[in-house]
Amino acid sequence: MQLKDVISVLEDIAPPELAEDFDVGRIGLNLDLQNEIKKVAVALDPTEYVLNRAAMIGADLLVTHHTMIFHAVHCINKELADSLKIALDNGISMYSMHTNFDKANGGINDALANRLGLSDIQETPIGRIGSITPCSVETFVNHVSRSLGTHVQFTGNVNEIRKVMVFGGSGFRSEYIDTARSYGADAYVSSELKHDIIRSYNDMLLVDATHYATENPGMQDLCPVLAERLGIDVEFIDHDPLIKAI
Repeated sequence: MQLKDVISVLEDIAPPELAEDFDVGRIGLNLDLQNEIKKVAVALDPTEYVLNRAAMIGADLLVTHHTMIFHAVHCINKELADSLKIALDNGISMYSMHTNFDKANGGINDALANRLGLSDIQETPIGRIGSITPCSVETFVNHVSRSLGTHVQFTGNVNEIRKVMVFGGSGFRSEYIDTARSYGADAYVSSELKHDIIRSYNDMLLVDATHYATENPGMQDLCPVLAERLGIDVEFIDHDPLIKAI
């Protein structure tokens, strides 16, 4: 299959025009080797481990959520050079789908809402909101932890959880949580919880389920969709950047 034909499918799944303004010029085909695509690898991040694994399985294209190069580069350091060398030596083109895939139907936020078992899911300007069987805070945070396979941090003075908003990735910003509040959410699940947010939104349960765990389901769920639409082998590569603590 020609690379351009794969790109056409990816852009149908997550149209580039859905992306936030800061993503313009940063998403899409980041490394174009104009190669034939017989196997696709999918991951959240284009880490050295992911690239080596993609090379090992014989992938011709690596599709990630985050791009390898986000800011303008004026000097290529060794880490970037080593990663690029793996891709170039093994003929792996690279494509990223970031905020456009956050918003797309079946994308990052839909996958997160589905993993948490939300019902009556609605699209909002910044995420997805849905209902759950009424439960306590303790029951809900344990459910989030088990469903996403991650540790969580949480805060908030809430008695019962009925309605939940989710935002995959770094979503603890005032304007986002205000949106959740306007939709009547009792809980907001995202990542990278900040001190000022904790102090300002104590009337809502705020659950930090890590950046990786809130976005990874979307990339996993992309694999069977791509495999069906492309008719070629698609493999997910899991690489969670575990944080050590003492």
